[in-house]
Amino acid sequence: MKVIALNGSPRENGNTFFALSKMAEELKKEKIETEIIQIGSQKIRGCIGCRHCFQSENNRCSINDDMLNKTTDIIRKADGLIIGSPTYYAGIAGTMKSFLDRLFYTSSKYFKHKVGASVSIARRAGAVDVVHQLNNYFNLAEMVISPSQYWSIVFGAAQDEAAKDEEGVQTIQRSAQAMAWLLKIIDATRNTIPSPVHDGRVRTNFIR
Repeated sequence: MKVIALNGSPRENGNTFFALSKMAEELKKEKIETEIIQIGSQKIRGCIGCRHCFQSENNRCSINDDMLNKTTDIIRKADGLIIGSPTYYAGIAGTMKSFLDRLFYTSSKYFKHKVGASVSIARRAGAVDVVHQLNNYFNLAEMVISPSQYWSIVFGAAQDEAAKDEEGVQTIQRSAQAMAWLLKIIDATRNTIPSPVHDGRVRTNFIR
């Protein structure tokens, strides 16, 4: 099994990378491979709402001059997804937000009932909002969110400070342990307990 972890920080080897690496270590103990993909330092455009991905072959995004289309296949094929971001004005870092908007708009149907985990980094406050925002992507893609003992937040400003947040590190480690457990359950029951099958989605517009 394989998990993809997305680093939404502009600092490639900062506290967000540290947190994702700690989670990857826990998954490795359970013989689950993890690949960390750097997002936050790249040049990535936001979604323009053109809906091209709904009709295009393999649901490709119409914006083809950045890394989104080059990475979607890798992410879609993974069994689980971890998304991490620093806290910017109590929100997801901008480049990461642009990437996630387009990733989930083009690929949510590929993620259904897979396992997701989030982690946010903050100097002091705002990180709970980031966790909720990250988990919104999982919820709307009908993914299974990995639980833990607390919000999956690690505190730290300067590089390497996150390692000193013992409770935060323990929290994300437990999230990764729960993720491994969920991945194994889903894999073990894939042929005996089928996923729910739904009819077409009903959409209600408030303005007609």
